[in-house]
Amino acid sequence: MAAPEKPIARQRDTAPTLSIKRADRRQVSLPLVLAAAPGVDPSSSPVIPLRQLWLGICLPILPLEAVVGDDAPAAVFEEQKGVRKILLANRSAMAQGIRPELTINAALALSPALQLEERNLVREARILKELAAWSEKFTSFTVIEPPSVLLLEIAGSLTLFGGIRALRQRIVQGLQSQGFHAGVAIAPTPLAATWLARAGQKVCIRDPKNLVGKLGSLPLTCLDWPDAVTLSLRGMGVTTVAEALRLPRQGFAKRFGAARLLALDRALGKLPDPRMSYREPERFFADFDLNEEQDDATLLLNVCRELLVRLERFLLGRQTAVQKIEFSFFHLQHSATRLSLGCVQADRAVQHWFDLLEIKFDCLALPAPVIAIRLCAGQDQSFTTTTETLPFSPQDKTRASGSITHLAERLSAHIGDESVHGVMTVAEHRPQYAWQAHYSYDEVPHCQSGPAFQANPYAPELLAEIRRTNSLVLQRPLWVLQEPALLDNDQAGPRYYGPLRLQAGPERLETGWWDDTGIARDYYVAVNPRGVYLWIYRDRSQATAHWYLHGMFG
Repeated sequence: MAAPEKPIARQRDTAPTLSIKRADRRQVSLPLVLAAAPGVDPSSSPVIPLRQLWLGICLPILPLEAVVGDDAPAAVFEEQKGVRKILLANRSAMAQGIRPELTINAALALSPALQLEERNLVREARILKELAAWSEKFTSFTVIEPPSVLLLEIAGSLTLFGGIRALRQRIVQGLQSQGFHAGVAIAPTPLAATWLARAGQKVCIRDPKNLVGKLGSLPLTCLDWPDAVTLSLRGMGVTTVAEALRLPRQGFAKRFGAARLLALDRALGKLPDPRMSYREPERFFADFDLNEEQDDATLLLNVCRELLVRLERFLLGRQTAVQKIEFSFFHLQHSATRLSLGCVQADRAVQHWFDLLEIKFDCLALPAPVIAIRLCAGQDQSFTTTTETLPFSPQDKTRASGSITHLAERLSAHIGDESVHGVMTVAEHRPQYAWQAHYSYDEVPHCQSGPAFQANPYAPELLAEIRRTNSLVLQRPLWVLQEPALLDNDQAGPRYYGPLRLQAGPERLETGWWDDTGIARDYYVAVNPRGVYLWIYRDRSQATAHWYLHGMFG
């Protein structure tokens, strides 16, 4: 969107100025001459050297393409001064005599089966943003000019795409493949490219000196000026840009506003025309509005797949992936139904996410038909992949397709995310707090770089020592009771299916004094007559010092 224009002159006798900052940081004000000097043509004033080249894309029937198709007779209407009139009609409707400015009643009289849709400005704006994001593959600077124009700065992209003709052809073919009719024009200034594209002139102007001749024949309706200004100029016999340029500059600015004169100068390259580039949001967010309420599962899944295709395109352009996504199904009479999906490793593949969606969608109970679907993605992560052996036989392909991560994801989709988790250690001496559940689909912190954990390089030697000596090098069991069990005790010591024989210990744990769950225990490894190794402790915080069973060794 263009930056708001600043009023050029506040006082009647004050000429507008253009501020230029020199290299020595001194600001100099140059007068913008409104009145032409005697005997000098206004169009011959010096032109600022330009290094930009703008490709303007105008979507003349965007209101129609945003809401209806091109099969059955259909038209888009909007309310004008309290009367609903036809704005645009497709080919089938025009063949039946439907034309713009017809009232709805007149249109229905000509074609009773005519499909009528009200203009949807929100959807048009959404399409423009989607096309602006799509155009990022051709340029790094895209400008949205509502309601139906896109501007692409392509001077830096010509060498990459093999010249201006090849680049223009790729852009036009890309728009046509998406079902859009577009007028494309190329000019050195953004306003000139906009006006030429609106006029439907397929021209390519590279030299700013040729702008006056090319823009002069354009009608004033291409300038998108207020109707009052256009009608006033038409009453004076001025209908083209060339005729407007021949008017006295001071009188033109005084009667029609300095902003109109400024627009003409910017279009001809006499003044800079700064623009703000469109940038797509950092996180993916997309909506899909249905024409009517739907409860067909196949249709809803197809819509979800289309949203996943948009997500993949979004992530592919950034070389990123996501670990969590959420679908929201909106209803007219109920609150939205939400469906979250997560994967162990961040991914962007459509089929991967769609497989998980199908599993969860079978168990989803929708309280009412759906009128709209929204897809929101989690925090982007760097996309990483691994090189694997190519499958040269069907057996190799089947063996390579399965993995523990995909198994965990499918189990989570079937039985719930809370039912599938791993265990991770915590820096805490108290056994009940020394571990916690780790859900495989939890997002990796955005600032984390490198692997989430590193393998212990001494682990193989440690396991070999355990096998060789058959000793309990690890003093903590993997099977820990949720609550310690009180053991029977006599003069011979603690008992568990017979008297216990202490094998190792004590390991004294005395910590947690700063909160209400402090402990003072002596842990031992003991074995009972059946050969079961147990992890027991003696509670030193009690006067009687009872014995408790806290775990068992496998």
